[in-house]
Amino acid sequence: MKQENKNPMKEIKIDKVILSIGGTADNLEKGIKLLGVLTNKKISRKTSKKRIPSFGVRPGLEVGAMVTLRGKEAEEMLKRLFESIGNQLKEKQISENSFSFGIKEYIEIPGIEYQRDIGIIGFDVSVAFSRAGKRVEKRKIKKGKIPKRNQVKKEEIISFLEKKYNVEVIEK
Repeated sequence: MKQENKNPMKEIKIDKVILSIGGTADNLEKGIKLLGVLTNKKISRKTSKKRIPSFGVRPGLEVGAMVTLRGKEAEEMLKRLFESIGNQLKEKQISENSFSFGIKEYIEIPGIEYQRDIGIIGFDVSVAFSRAGKRVEKRKIKKGKIPKRNQVKKEEIISFLEKKYNVEVIEK
C-alpha cells in the first residue's frame, strides 16, 4: 500500500478567535465584564471615529470591546461556543478565510453561570483561518504577496469544521 504524502504547507489552522461586543455607556461596561469572565484576558476597547447623532455616537466615544484568543485557548473556547449554538452553522456565515456567528445569551455556554451584575446579553464570535506562510504577507521587512491558492476556501473551512468539531453546516 502506498501512503499518500500530504503537503504540510496546505494544512489549514485556526489563526485566532475574536469575541466582540458593542454598546455604549452601561451596556458596554456589562459587555466588558462578560468578556473578562469568559476569557480572563485583557479586553481591548474600541472608540468611534464618526458622529452618528441618531444613535448618540460622537468621535472618541467608546462603542465596543473585543478580545483575541489564539492557540489551545482559542480551540477550547470554540468547542464550548459551538456547543452553545447546537453545533450548527449556516452556510452564509462562512466566507473565505473566516466565519462568524453570534451567541444570543451567554448563559447557554456550558460551564458559565448567570451573573447578576451583567444580566443577559450576547456577543459576536469571529474565527480567522490561515495556512503556513501567512507571515510573509504580514511582516514589516521583506514583505511578499501571497497567491490566491494560499487563501482558505469556504469548502475547506466547512470540511475542517465537520471533521474537527462535528459542526453541521446548514444550507439556508
